[in-house]
Amino acid sequence: MPRRSPLALGLLGLAACLLAAPALGCGPGRGPVGRRRLGRRQLSPLLYKQFVPNVPEQTLGASGKAEGKVLRGSERFRDLVPNYNPDIIFKDEENTGADRLMTERCKERVNSLAIAVMNMWPGVKLRVTEGWDEDGHHLPDSLHYEGRALDITTSDRDRHKYGMLARLAVEAGFDWVYYESKAHVHVSVKADNSLAVRTGGCFPGHATVTLRSGERRGLADLRRGDWVLGAEPGGRLVPTEVLLFLDRDLGQRASFVAIETASPARRLLLTPSHLVFAARGAANGTAAFLPVFARRVRPGDAVLAHGAGGQGLRPARVLRVSREDGVGVFAPLTSHGTLLVNGVLASCYAVLESHRWAHRAFAPLRLFHGLLSLLPARAEAGNGTAPEAGMHWYSRLLYRLAGGVLGHEALQA
Repeated sequence: MPRRSPLALGLLGLAACLLAAPALGCGPGRGPVGRRRLGRRQLSPLLYKQFVPNVPEQTLGASGKAEGKVLRGSERFRDLVPNYNPDIIFKDEENTGADRLMTERCKERVNSLAIAVMNMWPGVKLRVTEGWDEDGHHLPDSLHYEGRALDITTSDRDRHKYGMLARLAVEAGFDWVYYESKAHVHVSVKADNSLAVRTGGCFPGHATVTLRSGERRGLADLRRGDWVLGAEPGGRLVPTEVLLFLDRDLGQRASFVAIETASPARRLLLTPSHLVFAARGAANGTAAFLPVFARRVRPGDAVLAHGAGGQGLRPARVLRVSREDGVGVFAPLTSHGTLLVNGVLASCYAVLESHRWAHRAFAPLRLFHGLLSLLPARAEAGNGTAPEAGMHWYSRLLYRLAGGVLGHEALQA
């Protein structure tokens, strides 16, 4: 083994101790929709007036604080999605479709619950009596105003089932379940931009990156040690090394923002809280492009796309922005913090709407990998090493620390 300077070895040891601490290195990964798997174990119904978890609804241990009413036609209203699940009966007494509108997280949970209800009571469906409220029928801080809360019953309105219905809602992954009334069960979820919900930003597995050789490679086939095209702060394309995956889950379902451009024609899919470099309206050069959440991009904006024939980055006008569900989430981290995905320049970071501060936050990881490069390369750790599945513990740790230091309001997705 070649001799190394005491300083290099000392720094390597320090970084290894900090980054491999057992207390921080392990934690629950992000599982599929629903916190618990419905197995063969005996389920016990909730008691009347019981709530799970046993804390107030608007606390961090449950659904979190209210973030303000969502008004029809507002910016936040665009984040509510309609639910047309035929296995769910929506009362919709207002006849406006309001009860069908909810957040993505709420939609995922209630769809999961609908399946559990049919499995528990064949021939019975889930019934939603109250959803998003735009008419002021609830208390001022109610989560109904944000599409994060539902009041539910069974389609046969058999009140003897409601205790078990509440238990099924817990199993389906609702963040707070309350057997509130003899007439219904109240359920709610965390905000989609909550630290407890967000696990970063990702791209779908079928997205491609550009290797430094010019070859295209799918993210599902990308490996640590590969070199891809990214960009320097000035906008010049440079080769950059894939250090690790901040998140990688082949089976995770996710909702992506689809950004379609013209001249050059590109189509980029990424999660709503992922950063992409965009400019409002027409833009010349790269100076006007700032990192913004994908969910903020609008038709008429511009993103930076890789021109044909290796022309470098050029502004591309956004034609359409839509939502699309998919399976598989991948979030590679490169040494420059950027990469070309489907020919569009994107950041490796998410959650915090500042590429610069996010890049600084991941400096310890880059330092650690830089120090590792001082050691002789191991045969099993070279290019082509298959990354581990799940979210990287360092990402999850940073999100928790950021929530404690900056507060949840500072981390809007």
